[in-house]
Amino acid sequence: MTRGSTAFALALLATTGAAAASELAPGNGHSIHLDRFSGAVYYTVDKDGGYQVVATMASGSEVQPIRFVSTLAPGQRLIISVPQAFGQPSADFEIIRDGDVLLVQEPSVTLIDNVSTSALIEE
Repeated sequence: MTRGSTAFALALLATTGAAAASELAPGNGHSIHLDRFSGAVYYTVDKDGGYQVVATMASGSEVQPIRFVSTLAPGQRLIISVPQAFGQPSADFEIIRDGDVLLVQEPSVTLIDNVSTSALIEE
């Protein structure tokens, strides 16, 4: 994948109102802080070329953690979402595979959820 494609992906994330995204290398960890949950995400490349993404999160040191595992092909994404109070947008953490690059989008508030929720309340 070229630098131009990576720059395009980062620019696309910036124009959609999303929080900052960073590139993650295989085997390197990235800290996650999503609302009241904290943890880490990393990925490995499997024999078929898929990126096996592993995210482990917990809401405290005394709580059993949960783990998300997903194998991403080029163009696929994984979203971990924490619902908020009724009528409030969710807090989302997004992992995007763009060709040979894995982008980790920092947690953000999803404006689309807020619009959808508002439309449901008015009906």
